[in-house]
Amino acid sequence: MLSATCRAVRPSSIAACRLAVVKRAYYLSGEIHHEPFHPIPGRNPEWLNGQQAFERHLDSAQHIFIHGGAATPNHLIDNMVNVAQEKKLKDIKLMHIHTEGPAKYNEPEYEGIFRSNSLFTSSNCRKAIQDGRADFTPIFLSEIPLLFRRNHIKLDMALIMVTPPDRHGFCSLGPSVDCTRAAIQNARVIIAQVNPKSPRTRGDAYIHSSHVDCFVHMPENLQEMPARSIDEAEVAIGKQIAQNLVENGATLQMGIGSIPDAVLAELGSHKDLGVHSEMFSDGIVDLTQTGAITNARKKIKPGKIVSGFVIGSNKVFNFINDNPFVELCDIQFTNRTAIICENPQVTAINSCIEVDLTGQVVSDSIGPRIYSGVGGQIDFIRGAALCTDGRGKPIIALQSATKKGVSKITPFIKEGAGVVTTRAHVHYIVTEHGIAQLWGKNLRQRAYHLIQIAHPDHRKSLEEAAFKRLKCMPSPD
Repeated sequence: MLSATCRAVRPSSIAACRLAVVKRAYYLSGEIHHEPFHPIPGRNPEWLNGQQAFERHLDSAQHIFIHGGAATPNHLIDNMVNVAQEKKLKDIKLMHIHTEGPAKYNEPEYEGIFRSNSLFTSSNCRKAIQDGRADFTPIFLSEIPLLFRRNHIKLDMALIMVTPPDRHGFCSLGPSVDCTRAAIQNARVIIAQVNPKSPRTRGDAYIHSSHVDCFVHMPENLQEMPARSIDEAEVAIGKQIAQNLVENGATLQMGIGSIPDAVLAELGSHKDLGVHSEMFSDGIVDLTQTGAITNARKKIKPGKIVSGFVIGSNKVFNFINDNPFVELCDIQFTNRTAIICENPQVTAINSCIEVDLTGQVVSDSIGPRIYSGVGGQIDFIRGAALCTDGRGKPIIALQSATKKGVSKITPFIKEGAGVVTTRAHVHYIVTEHGIAQLWGKNLRQRAYHLIQIAHPDHRKSLEEAAFKRLKCMPSPD
């Protein structure tokens, strides 16, 4: 009987089928990894519907990677869940970063069939993690590909979304290359949802169709994440950063959220900005169209916007479609500190949940409740701090208080909360009330500067708490 790999080939001869099996066995052996770019002679994917693809390849106790962000293949996920339930499968482990859509596998009725493991958590996983039905792995975004490349996790399957093959047989991973490239390099079986609505992106985004086992045709609108409205405090934070910390010619990295968007909205008059980031969204489009972003001064891929993935609305998806100005790259490249620091004036702008008076930054959790993940914050905070021209700026930005009026600058971090950026990594903390530069400052000085940018309603109580904790008054000198 032919192997599953061989059945997926449609060879013109048995010899061609054996060649495909040998090649697949070769690039999955030892430390030699499958390079998904080159064509494999004599090998073509099967075109199946989703039900057929999973009836053929899905089994209990498998490890499966799911493409994330705007490229989440929700049609494949629905079929996977249905087939697993019909076949009464068990103990299937799912791995992914931020995904969009309902994530049916996290529903209580699928407990025992699926267990999701978030490497960066989105809203569709938080309750399952909180209830103990799903897992969260704290890991730097730059190191996620190593899970697969070092065979720490052996993937049985990768579920991805791609564009239709071009005349040479090449598909694109669309808006999300990130850690997906490492997954398809190392997965035993690749099932791809072919989506003609996905943008064709460049860089490391290509996979030749001969590396795919099953194609499932299903047009589907990309998962959009429209920009949220920016409130008055966020506008003030954006102005603080744009006017005081972002220089002409800077290389920008932006995290997710309304605060990075608020900064971008204030950069229209800047010149020769560059982008080397783990992700970007709609705000980059406007700055490109006004000429503020040229990438002219970058050392790494000059002239190009470099990113790992893109989220946002159709505005940014249309912008990246077949655009030579944008390269989406393997996240192990984009987020590598030694590469980041080579660019000029690296300015890393990230947000967080809370900061204590010594400078510890909580970004992945609200107390013990997992909210997001470690992501690329430290990758870029460190890359900016080590910038070879000595002009990098690692920035953490947050509103001084929650919508309920609770201070986000606190005497102690909440019990169970996770420190993502340590007090040794932190440099600039920005709120709507100002900028605190903490690098090289002792604890007494840090407390002083953080109290100055806290909400005025909380400064007195923070000063009292600092005295109680440090046994001395906070002071600038």
